[in-house]
Amino acid sequence: MIEQIAPVAFAAWLRAAAQSHPMDRPVLLDVREPHELTRARVTGGDAAATGYQLLAIPMALVPVRLADLDPDQPIACLCHHGARSMQIARFLVGNGFSKVANIAGGIDAWATELDTTVARY
Repeated sequence: MIEQIAPVAFAAWLRAAAQSHPMDRPVLLDVREPHELTRARVTGGDAAATGYQLLAIPMALVPVRLADLDPDQPIACLCHHGARSMQIARFLVGNGFSKVANIAGGIDAWATELDTTVARY
């Protein structure tokens, strides 16, 4: 089963991932299209203080860029409302990734629950 993470619980998920996999920096995988990223974007994912790496790969390109992802690294998938990211989470699990989660509600929930500076669309 793929873990569903509410945006407000993302920091706790990061802490748990860091404890169970101290050598693997978690990834927040944003699978939205480039035009969506121009409208609303999670920022700060590459700063050491956040504890995660932000990686944007549109959903359709994830299969061809699968080698860019480490199957041992914790990955939380993000899209607009959570449906596309859940499809990608299932795809990753089906391809041998074991530490995969989905951000429930996507960037829309992120903007309302976690960071109100992120635009809603």
